Amino acid sequence: MSQRKKLGEILVEQGLLCQKSVDRVLAISKALNKRFGIVLVEMGLVTADELAEALARQYGCKTVYNFARASFPPELLSILTVDTALQNLIFPLKAESGKLHLALFDPTGTKILQNIAANNNVSIIPYVSTREEINKAICKHYLGIDVTKPVKKTILIAEDDKMMLAMLQSILSPLYEVYTATNGIDAYKEAVSRRPHVIMTDKEMPKLDGFGFLTALQSIPETKAIPVILISGTPSAEAEAKAFDRGFFDFIPKPLKETTVLTRVKRAFDYCDQHNYLFLR
Repeated sequence: MSQRKKLGEILVEQGLLCQKSVDRVLAISKALNKRFGIVLVEMGLVTADELAEALARQYGCKTVYNFARASFPPELLSILTVDTALQNLIFPLKAESGKLHLALFDPTGTKILQNIAANNNVSIIPYVSTREEINKAICKHYLGIDVTKPVKKTILIAEDDKMMLAMLQSILSPLYEVYTATNGIDAYKEAVSRRPHVIMTDKEMPKLDGFGFLTALQSIPETKAIPVILISGTPSAEAEAKAFDRGFFDFIPKPLKETTVLTRVKRAFDYCDQHNYLFLR
């Protein structure tokens, strides 16, 4: 059995990269602990479609695009939970004759494919696609939300107090495109579909509190790197330390001050700008 070619080797053969570029990006991806292909796309060295084509060639798969606009029966979608689809960036395309056709971003994720095959007594037929297309399909068919591209920097505010939410909107909407949610579950759906640059969340919310919301965001690749600011009615050093230990980017105690909100939010956006190669939009 012939040894599978490395992704960098394929990209060099296709004339998309030179060997020196491959070596440099490999060093960067190792330092960031991120997949080589993801870093390539985030740095703009290859397109998402070019990466998909190279991965398909590497693993002997076909590619699939523009399937988010198609229709899929509920019984097909029920084969995967939305969490499984989001965490692994996979989407069911078709099931027939004991075969399940799956769109996936990462063809190296064999363990999850083996589990799906065993649990459903099917064989898996993989197709490589882009992160954007799979995310778009999951949002539309599992969450019922169409993904749209923003016209300016975006922030999601998760706050169940209507007066507080209105105040934050009035402060931030002149500078940013603002999305809102009044409970943790809706905030999670908005974050997955919108992929805002920054998120602000209240600590106490219905259905899913701020800490649970952060945990959900950290569990999927599309949202785990978004800086999240916690708003808390507990203005203590212990509460602030707990927030930072848990992984929040920043902490703002109530009562909120306009200057503090603007300063902390700007700092989060500055972080995104400085690390823009880490975020795939």
